[in-house]
Amino acid sequence: MKRRSLLLGAAAGLVAPAVLTPPAPALAAVGPSLGTAPPPRPLPRWQPQNRASALTTLPAETKQVIIVGASSYTTTYATLEAFVRVRSTWQPASASLPARIGSKGFSDNHVEGVPTTPTGVYSIGPTMYGIDANPGVRFPYHRLVSGDWWNENPSSALYNTFQHSATNPGGASEALWKEVPAYTHFAVITFNMPPNVPKPVPNAGSGIFLHQFSTSAGNATAGCVSLAHDHLVDVLNWLDPALSPRIVLSPYAQLSRY
Repeated sequence: MKRRSLLLGAAAGLVAPAVLTPPAPALAAVGPSLGTAPPPRPLPRWQPQNRASALTTLPAETKQVIIVGASSYTTTYATLEAFVRVRSTWQPASASLPARIGSKGFSDNHVEGVPTTPTGVYSIGPTMYGIDANPGVRFPYHRLVSGDWWNENPSSALYNTFQHSATNPGGASEALWKEVPAYTHFAVITFNMPPNVPKPVPNAGSGIFLHQFSTSAGNATAGCVSLAHDHLVDVLNWLDPALSPRIVLSPYAQLSRY
């Protein structure tokens, strides 16, 4: 059966989410003098909460934004919402998608080896990766092979970068080609790497990705953001480097600082 995409269309990728009609209110009481009920008022049209409209620090050239938010710093359950800028207004580009974050929730001070998801506003790395073939992304795509590592060794001069090497770079470096199914496809979130910082800071954290759930039921991560496979592919295919996309990671109560 053909998979139904949640993110459709051209580069802007705009699709209107389903509109819900609230139930009819109880009938008004009969008026004491007229003996008739007042004329009914039109029911309000349900609108999705547009969290992107409150963001104030995004670059002017950014036309796509993803918000990964949660109810608190400590929960591991989050939602991912995508928005596209149409002229000067942010419009929802997807339904709200269930996501998971680090097993210790969000942190404003993420460090290497602690399974928190770093808060902040980040770019999408210049290359997307995956064990499987390119699903149709607009970014350059590298299909992983044996020897493809993400260097997570704080003592290395190449800390927090992709490398192809016959030997393990050391530390907690990941053998990317072995991470099945999590790295079937993934995008890099530019935490502790350019353009967010000029050069990765040792021990400040590494390897923060947008990737697939590691289990069929979904699971907390070591600091990354994860989605169901079909949702992930929809999001990766929607992202367009020409629109300077950003991803915002934050508890909802702190979104106003971004």
